Amino acid sequence: MEKEKEKSIAKLSKAYQEVGVYLGLGTQLAATIILMSLAGWWLDEHFDSKPIFLIIFAFLGGFAGIYNFIKATLNANKKKKSDK
Repeated sequence: MEKEKEKSIAKLSKAYQEVGVYLGLGTQLAATIILMSLAGWWLDEHFDSKPIFLIIFAFLGGFAGIYNFIKATLNANKKKKSDK
């Protein structure tokens, strides 16, 4: 009974390790877009040029976030394949 419990815990731990790489990617994507949008909004307020910087920085944040998302996913998949 004890060995079955240890195997179950080890299996669960391995599953969390495999999924853990992907858990923060959505948050990183959203944070990048939000922070870049806030920077654009601040620049618009500072230079009185609404909404040019907001739009530019929001798109840059989106592209940077998606690039980071894809790069991290590809690296995680490559590492997973090399571990096998």
